[in-house]
Amino acid sequence: MQAFVVGGAVRDELLQRPVTDRDWVVVGSTPQEMRSAGFIAVGADFPVFLHPHTREEYALARTERKTAPGYKGFQFHASPDVTLEQDLSRRDLTINAMARAADGRLIDPWGGQRDLQARLLRHVSEAFAEDPVRILRLARFAARFPEFSVAPETMVLAASMVAAGEVDALVPERIWQELSRGLMEARPSRMFEVLRTCGALRRVLPEVDRLWGVPQRADHHPEVDTGVHLMMVLDMAARLDASLPVRFACLGHDLGKGTTPPDVLPRHLGHEQRSVTLVRGVCERLRVPVACRELAEVVAREHGNVHRSGEFNAAAVMRLLERCDAIRRPDRFEQLLLACECDARGRLGLEDSAYPQRPRLARALRLALAVDATAVATEAAARGMKGPAIGEAVQRARSDAVAVGLDAPH
Repeated sequence: MQAFVVGGAVRDELLQRPVTDRDWVVVGSTPQEMRSAGFIAVGADFPVFLHPHTREEYALARTERKTAPGYKGFQFHASPDVTLEQDLSRRDLTINAMARAADGRLIDPWGGQRDLQARLLRHVSEAFAEDPVRILRLARFAARFPEFSVAPETMVLAASMVAAGEVDALVPERIWQELSRGLMEARPSRMFEVLRTCGALRRVLPEVDRLWGVPQRADHHPEVDTGVHLMMVLDMAARLDASLPVRFACLGHDLGKGTTPPDVLPRHLGHEQRSVTLVRGVCERLRVPVACRELAEVVAREHGNVHRSGEFNAAAVMRLLERCDAIRRPDRFEQLLLACECDARGRLGLEDSAYPQRPRLARALRLALAVDATAVATEAAARGMKGPAIGEAVQRARSDAVAVGLDAPH
């Protein structure tokens, strides 16, 4: 029985990046031997075990055979006679198909180290075409390593998989898993670039794919093309270290521009509500988590108003806070403001511009939250007010506080 560190840990070590977790492949063992040694079985489809002390994953070396369309159509074979090289041959990219032996020796049968040096994402073998998830992973690694290019032959293979309908067999949960991870990478735009180049984007996210070639007003958007703008917004979100809900909200904020009637372009009147409808559809189809969905909807609906809020008086600002449910959900409102800043700065030549709307609205919310609603309600009740009248008194107190302090020197 021999154990080898494999995959990402080896890759990141060679790239001199932090290694956060390690996966192991075990050669020459059986499930019974692993359990006897104290390992804990966790794999449902094939033998994977947790180390009894480190809790790192140890998988028995295995091969696989395609038996049906989609990413679940595989039959796995794990036995003591499966070699490390056979196990590595089933992996997606050469840079992920290396192993490190206990004595420090690098096992690299597919040229992963060479491709790391060449900054190249290349498939290990034609078996890549058997699993459509690998297209999503390829795109995600392009976002993680923006200095890497995709090998032309790998892009051709990915495009042939799309043409063969393999991508259509992907289940929503797996699409969301890879999409959400890709959004959190260093340059999310590269994920969409790869998916669009091979044709997969129009199958998994047609709402996003249709944005390219849609013009916008050049006085507002020097980059003009809506798809280009969206990619700039996503990369700005990464630059500002935004959370996943913010990045997903950025992804969905302008979807409605893809359905603007051609006769009114480049104006996009009413695109906000169309974006809300499309975001809801994407969220239902991909089973997007509630936090991401709710933020994406409010950003799609209100981002134009947030951009224009520098012209709003205190009453209008207060109405915006109320529509965004900012009093009850101040943390989400902060996320909304960050998404809007990403949108404003995700424009050609405006990447380093200030976005004063964000601190101004954040100040308005602090002023409104500083009002002692309990004291106001108690006083209103003492004056004989009841029910909705008490709520209106609290609302007026908050509006007055915002009016007094919003644009005061501070």
